Amino acid sequence: MKDTKRLIWLDCLRLMAGLSMFGLHCTADSAGQPWPDAEQGQRIVPMLLRAVLYTARTELFLIISVFLLLLALDRRPRRYLATIREQARRLLIPFLFWTVFYAGYNLIKAGQFGYLAHALDQLSDPWAWLGFLILGQVKYHMHFLPTLFGIVLMFPLFQLAHRYPVLGLSVIFCLATRQALDGFIYETFWGHELLPYLVRAVKVLTYAGYGLFAGAALALWRRTAARELRMWAFPVLYLSGLLFLLKLVAIWRTVETAQWQFTYAPGYWADFLMPMLLFALCMINGTRRWPALIGRLAPYSFGIYLCHPIFLDLCEIFLRTSEFGPMAQILFKFSMALPATAALVWALSRSQALAWTIGLGPQPRIAFLFQNKKEAA
Repeated sequence: MKDTKRLIWLDCLRLMAGLSMFGLHCTADSAGQPWPDAEQGQRIVPMLLRAVLYTARTELFLIISVFLLLLALDRRPRRYLATIREQARRLLIPFLFWTVFYAGYNLIKAGQFGYLAHALDQLSDPWAWLGFLILGQVKYHMHFLPTLFGIVLMFPLFQLAHRYPVLGLSVIFCLATRQALDGFIYETFWGHELLPYLVRAVKVLTYAGYGLFAGAALALWRRTAARELRMWAFPVLYLSGLLFLLKLVAIWRTVETAQWQFTYAPGYWADFLMPMLLFALCMINGTRRWPALIGRLAPYSFGIYLCHPIFLDLCEIFLRTSEFGPMAQILFKFSMALPATAALVWALSRSQALAWTIGLGPQPRIAFLFQNKKEAA
């Protein structure tokens, strides 16, 4: 079978997703905006770079995670509660660790950028901690883990898509529903403290479409001959090219206005469909020879995703008084933060006490709270 060996093409996607998130955060200013204080011409190259990097969004991580979960369940079936406990150990334990870590670490940047009082108030605010723990608001990238866990709760639905691959097309309806509901929620609840919770609930429910796509993709991977899969390479590339043209339109508007184009509908569809086409393209070529190095590096992608804000914050503190233009700042972040992140992740992977924080090594004792007696035995 095609999945009896390590799936290097999946490893490649994992690396691409992890590095894409690093690049995404490098190509915005310290406030997460498209360099509004820079001249228009200075925004062109950074935004073009962002358009390329952002083809592998966090949604690609979601597809990969569900695909691997369904593959594991197909090889070793488990009951619903046992599966959820296992996923809770894998996702929520590291999430709790990094939530507490970043809640304290944020004070360094807050002190340098003049909002230390607000950051300190959050540490004693139960509502702020609710946002940290439910929404992952403690840091801009932490939303992924609670979102993924919410999606995993619906894994029996994705198993159905594995049996009936046509259900994978439901992702189109799910994304359309999200677009419509988000417009209504933002318009109706803007400024209300419930807004982020409503938006996240809609996100989790509609992102189930990516899980359905993953289930359908696993079925095609299992049931389709490699030669037949490769016949779809050109159509997927063609559609990807069309979507990228739409991304370029959105990027140009961003360059002109110095504002993210959240309301540009074609850009919305290009952004959220591209991860699926990227996944499909790698899967189509999955039986080809891939460099073995990818398989050795891929396990560190989760750590890169979790740890990169540590060094990006330090870079932004250093750059806050500099006169570097946007592209120079981006190059500085890449040259300093990426090697430092890689070194930290490697060091953590070598630590028996801390490797679990990046999804490697044995889990801490608290993880056994998510086990029942039969599993422990």
